[in-house]
Amino acid sequence: MNISPITTTDPADPPFGLHSVCQTLSESNATLERFAWLGDKLAIAIWTRETKEAETVYDQPGHHTLSCYLNGGYRTERQKLPGRYGAPSRLCALPGDHESRWWVRGHMHFMHLYFLPEHFTQRAIRELDREPRELTLADRTYFEDERISSLCQSLANDAWDDADGRLRANETSHEVLSLLLRSQGVNRTDAVLKGGLAVATRRRLRDYIDTNLTQPLTLGELAAVANLSEFHLARMFRTSFGLPPHAWIARQRLERARTLLRSTAMPLAEIATQCGYANASHFSHRFRQGTGVSPAVYRQALRAG
Repeated sequence: MNISPITTTDPADPPFGLHSVCQTLSESNATLERFAWLGDKLAIAIWTRETKEAETVYDQPGHHTLSCYLNGGYRTERQKLPGRYGAPSRLCALPGDHESRWWVRGHMHFMHLYFLPEHFTQRAIRELDREPRELTLADRTYFEDERISSLCQSLANDAWDDADGRLRANETSHEVLSLLLRSQGVNRTDAVLKGGLAVATRRRLRDYIDTNLTQPLTLGELAAVANLSEFHLARMFRTSFGLPPHAWIARQRLERARTLLRSTAMPLAEIATQCGYANASHFSHRFRQGTGVSPAVYRQALRAG
């Protein structure tokens, strides 16, 4: 699903549906100050609440939420954790399958970062060399992390109403998710880890794809590297990597392009070649699809920052 990166005041748009945290807050006495899609199916919102006392219930919203209190919240508590209250810079991590009830009292000003389970689990592959099925987001209430809180404050203070601002916020959000993976990722105790690739095979495939990313790749080539049939490779690849081969390889091309745009002055046509795109036009089209901005705007924003 392609999500428009433009700023919007309709947080109930896909991929966050009727059970989303945004929808719940919108139907309560919370006031939405700002909301934006940041690209990569990431969303951000700033909320305020003023209430003597009210109950808020979240019931399996389907997306993960990171909440950072910006101001107030001193008398807000989660019902299963009575006596523990919010405060500025305190964080809550709410998995997509969680259920919770909250007593909200007094003034609250807070930021939410909304992301999908695959944002979190795919990082397990790229950053921790772990299978995405092995990790999930911990359900944590009012924890403290100075670096994550500082980045959330930066997000809240940034402007998101133009392409450069959204790109900065997108990059900061990805940094937050990487930190969150390391500090708030927990092993799935109920996962049935069957049908995936062996660790050595997975690494061999990753190395082969990385080495040959400048070239068109086929399922037959990958199957030969893994010593499997095309049918079994396709099924087992998706089980281990969380995406079918074509989608995962497309993501690797995009990640390499981002790295080259950040770290080199290489012309866009050369970057297109290094990343396996047919030409500069194809590269620009795919990059805009994946990030919401063109390669030139992405590079310009990095230089401006």
